Amino acid sequence: MIYKLTKKRDFSKDFRLRDQITGAGVSIVNNIAEGFDSQSNNEFIRFLGISRRSISEVENCLYVALDQEYIDKTEFQETFEQCEKTKQITDGFLRYLRKYRREQVQRK
Repeated sequence: MIYKLTKKRDFSKDFRLRDQITGAGVSIVNNIAEGFDSQSNNEFIRFLGISRRSISEVENCLYVALDQEYIDKTEFQETFEQCEKTKQITDGFLRYLRKYRREQVQRK
């Protein structure tokens, strides 16, 4: 979704914003992958937190893009809603991992 938006004529010319939002978008999934591959729940939790912050960064960039009229309200809303869904899934995963970590500590 982000790459599609940033290919729009005016958006594509704002190199700083375009690179910031695409970088943050890629960072979301990269941090999830890196955390998963760490094979440590503590590290996974840390990387999911970083991923969550990248989602917020994308959301903020969407506001800027809307303010600059690079995207319309519908594009903003659809993409923002997808960010919120991704944030909810990430939060659910974080809750699960934290609960699992607490249970492991209690068993020791």
